[in-house]
Amino acid sequence: MEGSMGADLLAMLPELLLLLGALCALVAGSYSPQHAQWRVRWAAAVAVLGSLVAAVVGLAGEPGTAFEGTVALDTATGVARVTVALALLLLLALAGDEVAGHPRESEIVTLLLLAGLGTLLLASATDLALLVVAFLLSSIPLYGLVGIVRRPGSAEATLKTYLLGALFGITLMLGVAVLFGLAGGTAYDDLSGLADASPAAVTAGGLFVLGGLLFKAGAVPAHFWVPDATQGASVTAAGFLTTVPKLGALVAVARLLTHLPDPAGWTVLLGVLAVASMTVGNLAALAQDDVRRLLGWSTVSQVGYLLAAAAVVPSSDLALPALLVYLPAYTVTNLAAFAALGAEPDRHSVTDWAGVGRTRPGVVGGLAVSLLGLVGTPPTAVFVAKLLTIAATWDAGAWWLAVALVGNTLISLAYYLRWLAPAVRREQPSATETDGTRHTAARVAVAAAAGALVLGLAAGPLWLVVTG
Repeated sequence: MEGSMGADLLAMLPELLLLLGALCALVAGSYSPQHAQWRVRWAAAVAVLGSLVAAVVGLAGEPGTAFEGTVALDTATGVARVTVALALLLLLALAGDEVAGHPRESEIVTLLLLAGLGTLLLASATDLALLVVAFLLSSIPLYGLVGIVRRPGSAEATLKTYLLGALFGITLMLGVAVLFGLAGGTAYDDLSGLADASPAAVTAGGLFVLGGLLFKAGAVPAHFWVPDATQGASVTAAGFLTTVPKLGALVAVARLLTHLPDPAGWTVLLGVLAVASMTVGNLAALAQDDVRRLLGWSTVSQVGYLLAAAAVVPSSDLALPALLVYLPAYTVTNLAAFAALGAEPDRHSVTDWAGVGRTRPGVVGGLAVSLLGLVGTPPTAVFVAKLLTIAATWDAGAWWLAVALVGNTLISLAYYLRWLAPAVRREQPSATETDGTRHTAARVAVAAAAGALVLGLAAGPLWLVVTG
């Protein structure tokens, strides 16, 4: 028994290191003077780096399970671990400019690591009970992150995020209760018995569970909190909430779909929601002048593309690898855009960015790669991921989903260029005052943008990893 527990803990080393890093950050922050809180960030970065190394080692190992089959140790889990660790490293670097010296600096670091841990459990869960725990662990720190740095609108954003999170958390738990009652167990393998259960009850239970996961992903119809939270939170928190929770939620959706009865029906339902997310996000973004809200609505549309890949996982062998390519591609690309915002925090509107390329070419270069990458411009990683997603949806027979993906990609080009065009014009920048010390955020923007290009150019090896 002890040997089995030791093996399980070793198999969960990436998650364990994040937990230890969060606990150490919380304790060390309580005993460190405010001017020395940077040590907490560095210690957390070491823990995340250790988690990344352990994740890479685990990705090279054989697939398996841990803790009596409640946790999957497969390629999807490995990709989620590596991607979350990379995202946390970028976010900790970004936080160095934004929250250094903040009275709650160590708490912010702790919340980032705990929410990242919850995301990993969400991605690897193969048991409905663990799914509930992972949802709560990834959600509760998120509420704190949105409002911990006081900004205009942060209180409203926190309240809206909390209320919607509580609502969809309740629906998820209700769905788990229904499925447990029908299947007689909480393991995903037990859901095979649902084929003989009442179709209406199974549909209700599945909808409730998927509703909670769609809140984490920020997809329609659980998306209303995303633009407000993106605008009201700090850049670090906004970058986190529009990126990391999606990683766990979409892998969890893909896992659950393969165990629910009538996969074709669920594919159609999630495909419709994917199209709705793409369309609503893109149309709303067209009308935005505030760059934070523009990126918030952009992430709603982006999750539609990701959800399209997850929706056809039961019907196409290309779908899960396409999703696993898309997740890291989207992560580095989206974080590059938020890092550019962090480098120029006082430029709130599209017009405020006019001529910034003359004085901050590195920042605008990173922004250009990220925005064109989110469109799906070669040779960025999202371009490769979108091609794979289109191929997967077509392979699954969902041609209408592939057409919607292409059409919405063309729509998105309009608002991304509306922001980028003024920034690269050769004109005198506006007189907006900007904190010139935020050089770390500029470096993060350049590094993340370079990562988006590298992943695009290394798409072949990445494909071998996710299909291996």
